[in-house]
Amino acid sequence: MSTVNLEFLESMDEGFNASPCMNCGTCTALCPVEIGPLPRELFRHVMLGLEDKVMDQADTIFSCLLCKMCEVNCPAEVPIAENLRLLRKTINLRVYKLGR
Repeated sequence: MSTVNLEFLESMDEGFNASPCMNCGTCTALCPVEIGPLPRELFRHVMLGLEDKVMDQADTIFSCLLCKMCEVNCPAEVPIAENLRLLRKTINLRVYKLGR
């Protein structure tokens, strides 16, 4: 069972913005790498503070090409690439800090 990590949630507040997401699936459909949970499900986990679910997807997060194909076609104009950059930074900091 996942638990909400408020520290993780607060660390993502700075610059992370996925709230306009309409869950339409355009991003997933256009991904040239066909990365599964990105970004809709992953962003939902971030906004809910489910750090363990986000950390479980670290390999997937780092597999993204940051080509912005999803972002330029997003009808809600979610800054997907920037959100992923912030997630990568957060994962790196947490792994270094926690020694995972």
